[in-house]
Amino acid sequence: MATLGELTRQLTDIDREGIDHLQRLIGEWGLLADLSFADLLLHVPDRDGTWYVVAHVRPATGQTIYHQDYVGSVANGGEVPLLQKAFEHGEICEGEVQMESVPDPVRFMAIPVRCAGRVLAVLTREASSRIARQPGELERTYVGTFHQLATMIAEGTFPFHGPVADSSAAPRVGDGVMVLDEEARVRYGSPNAVSHLHRVGIGANAVGMRLAELGFNDSPVRRAFESRLPVIEEFEQTPDVTFLARCMPLLSNAADGTTTVSGALLLLRDVSEVRKRDKLLLSKDATIREIHHRVKNNLQTISSLLRLQGRRLASDEAKAAVAESVRRIRTIALVHETLSREPGDDVAFLEIVRPLLRLAEEGLQSPDRPVRFTVQGDGGRLPSTIATPLSVVLTELLQNAVDHGFPEGSAGGDVVVVLHDSSEGATADGEDAGELHIRVINDGRGLDPGFDLKGATGLGLSIVRTLVTTELDGTIAMRAGLPEDFREVGLGDRTPGTGTVVDLTVPV
Repeated sequence: MATLGELTRQLTDIDREGIDHLQRLIGEWGLLADLSFADLLLHVPDRDGTWYVVAHVRPATGQTIYHQDYVGSVANGGEVPLLQKAFEHGEICEGEVQMESVPDPVRFMAIPVRCAGRVLAVLTREASSRIARQPGELERTYVGTFHQLATMIAEGTFPFHGPVADSSAAPRVGDGVMVLDEEARVRYGSPNAVSHLHRVGIGANAVGMRLAELGFNDSPVRRAFESRLPVIEEFEQTPDVTFLARCMPLLSNAADGTTTVSGALLLLRDVSEVRKRDKLLLSKDATIREIHHRVKNNLQTISSLLRLQGRRLASDEAKAAVAESVRRIRTIALVHETLSREPGDDVAFLEIVRPLLRLAEEGLQSPDRPVRFTVQGDGGRLPSTIATPLSVVLTELLQNAVDHGFPEGSAGGDVVVVLHDSSEGATADGEDAGELHIRVINDGRGLDPGFDLKGATGLGLSIVRTLVTTELDGTIAMRAGLPEDFREVGLGDRTPGTGTVVDLTVPV
């Protein structure tokens, strides 16, 4: 279905300012429909004078009379005279229209939508003429407020211009309504609004009193009266009760052309439980981060103890085994350190890879074999359940690249880690969506032609194979490097058979 902007540009010559005005009106008209207890439709004439419906909203406070969507359709013939009259004279017109889809005549109110002194469109309020009962005070007050807003639409003062607060999360009519007069005294309070007052210990009759006299926060009301713009504000009325309020000033044009505030509409929503949950979530998040921090400290303590023990060992093989254990523990500690700084349980994998490369530079290279470690790409955000084993896998692959690609006494070289999160650029059909691809390339000694990863017996590759295939449910492959592999990562030309390429794919 075409949007309001698309339909308006297609059918009319309304400029950008006018379309913005209509879109601001559509942003507010859920409130208008709820106050009017009726369907609202927005009509525009096309370049040939044919009237089209470009938007439609149904009320949440009453029943709709139209179950069919009329957006994009031509207006009913009986509506056209009222639409044309409102459009040409710039005045609100009312009447009854017979609609094909409604058995009873429809009470029809045509409101000209004015912007910068000219009428752009016509907003219609359409409701059944059959009245089952006499409207009560709530219905009369709501409809009366809608009529005030309709007059503002016809005069061009609604929707509001300027830096208006986002109303998408604002309270709705059903949450609680107070209607205020020109002196900011309560003229009417809906049952839900009265319940909000009772919850904070205000049992007095609010009608005829200012909110400040009742002991209720009137900051949004004062700001709305002063600025003549809607104000959305959240405040704690008591330590246990938090309200989200939206105050909308009602404006009137005087005979001398000045605009005055004739009252206001105050919407209230009790968001106490929502904020309590937010605080619990923040507390839980802080607790989880503190746990990660303590785990990191404990792992570093274990690492230090192992290093102390390694210094007392006489066997070179035992020292090497302890050193590898220390390296693996430091890798896991690094993940927990990153998680202790990150909100939530996800972590930016690149923030783990960079420190891992620094650890590799510190522990694996030596003056007689200088190895440069670099990373390209971005692995996106990963849950900790994937980031931890994947970090161990990457550490083992870096160790393997240095040990087998650059033996002691070699001229050294480069190790490049390439990250690609395919979910960032997934194809339209979803192919390869949600996979992390990691490639580790070194330009050292070539891979033995008879090498088989499945038959590898080394501890490091055994750890890699087990973690990738079982815990990460991924795939891994090792092969000799090709000239195009090195050109892709900026290492220039290398002879065929040089280096090793490890391709790792993990679903995320």
